Amino acid sequence: MNNEHDIVAIGDSVIEPFIRLTLGHEQTDEHGGELCIPFGTKIPYESATLIAGVGNAANAAVSASRIGLKVALVTFLGNDSYGLECINSLIRNGVDMSYASQQDGKKTNYHYVLWHGEERTILIKHEKFDYKLPDIGNPKWLYFSSVAEHTEAFHAEVAEYLKSHPDVRLAFQPGTFQMKMGTELLKDIYARTEVFCANKEEYELILNMKGSNVKDMMDKMQTLGPKIVLLSDGPHGAYMKSDGKYYSVPLYPDIAPPLERTGAGDAFASTFVSYLAKGSSPEEALLRAPINSMNVNQHVGAQEGLLAYEKIEEYLKSAPSEYKLTEI
Repeated sequence: MNNEHDIVAIGDSVIEPFIRLTLGHEQTDEHGGELCIPFGTKIPYESATLIAGVGNAANAAVSASRIGLKVALVTFLGNDSYGLECINSLIRNGVDMSYASQQDGKKTNYHYVLWHGEERTILIKHEKFDYKLPDIGNPKWLYFSSVAEHTEAFHAEVAEYLKSHPDVRLAFQPGTFQMKMGTELLKDIYARTEVFCANKEEYELILNMKGSNVKDMMDKMQTLGPKIVLLSDGPHGAYMKSDGKYYSVPLYPDIAPPLERTGAGDAFASTFVSYLAKGSSPEEALLRAPINSMNVNQHVGAQEGLLAYEKIEEYLKSAPSEYKLTEI
């Protein structure tokens, strides 16, 4: 096992078919949005694109690899052809898959992406794997994200690992079930977090602060332990609190109309952490994170549009004057 990784990401990996719908419409109100399609009939679709080896942690691992870091992924898969597809796809993307666990009698996670316009709805189902943390040595960073529900013991195992490895820095980008677990159950994870990243709606859910302003939510999150907190807010860009200061950064201008938005949040969070791992300041990392999100939106799926370090720097040099970090 190679114990000199810059980042070890931890989380479930999935197979995702992107089903592009030709019928349907979206309707929005004060409660959010809905995808509306006829019920009880046959619905034509335009295309279906099968993408292997994705998921929050897997996407982060590929992002960090493209930026030039040494990355491994702790993930849990079925001992089936889909699991092998995931492993091979991630290896092709430069991710060390030595820590992947293919388990007999389990099915690799298979999600369905209903894609309409530039948005999507994902139907998710997480297999109940036997979650165990392998011997990952002493990487510079852990990047912990989405795993299945009923994994309290595994989260406790990760927390114990962090206690016994005080030099390892933790980035936490909670997934659906981790948000539902609550902050009390995961208090040891939050307390040990160096970088926390979620969007505004996720902050509202985690902290029970619906309708609060972003500064108040970031303040509250820091009381749980995270040193640097990131909050993304759709078209309004993103915010950061670090060393007692608040910053905002706008979206990087689209180079073309977005194709679809899966993985933009993963790209943002993982790019930020990757630049910290390369030695950049939080302010420098925050300027670069939206660039990867923008380019991911130009492609199908969460990984195809992830950029190499040199390309991110090139986009930053050619950014318009209004694209800048602002202290708020």
